[in-house]
Amino acid sequence: MSWLDLSPDEWNAVHLSIKVGLWAMAGSLPFGILVALLLARTEFWGKSLVNGVVHLPLVLPPVVTGYLLLLSFGRRGPIGSFLDEYFGIVFSFRWTGAALACAVMGFPLLVRAIRLSIEAVDRRLESAAGTLGASPLWVFFTVTLPLILPGIVAGMILCFAKAMGEFGATITFVSNIPGETQTLPSAIYTFTQVPGGDAGAMRLTLISIAISMAALVVSEAFARRIDRRMVVE
Repeated sequence: MSWLDLSPDEWNAVHLSIKVGLWAMAGSLPFGILVALLLARTEFWGKSLVNGVVHLPLVLPPVVTGYLLLLSFGRRGPIGSFLDEYFGIVFSFRWTGAALACAVMGFPLLVRAIRLSIEAVDRRLESAAGTLGASPLWVFFTVTLPLILPGIVAGMILCFAKAMGEFGATITFVSNIPGETQTLPSAIYTFTQVPGGDAGAMRLTLISIAISMAALVVSEAFARRIDRRMVVE
């Protein structure tokens, strides 16, 4: 098929987008579960502020988020210089920075899906397990976690899908370097800026749609399977 006749740079963009999306999703997951638990189960001073900060990337212009990441995690930023000097970790203008930017942009969607799932859990089930002598940690892993799995799966897919489509924060933080930081959205943008690039832009657009749809179908099938298993049990 001609629309799959991709150049090496186009294949690199596809591969890098999937890689960045998976790392963004995996890196966000443990923090997303902890923050969702904090917001769903605890009351503390400043909770509204914390909730606002978590969801801020949804309302801020992505370019602003990318610029803030550059100021914080760039080589001269307070966090970036520390990581570079003591651990040799560099985010700016690297694919790892693209993963970080995508993780930040997708984090609110991940947290919201998991939080709603936690709030829907019947607390009496957890209390019953506690009365049988189970520790809070054991209750979480044996009762709460299985019940919120559909929400976790939904949040992971939303985070991945957001990472696949992220452009503004990524290009501001790590630029548009072919083979290093050029993801699918950046590659599509590049094609639209050059004469005769419409065919390449259309090829990558179709691939983006296919990957996103496949992720949604897989997540739906997985969530249904979990729901059926929970009903049987």
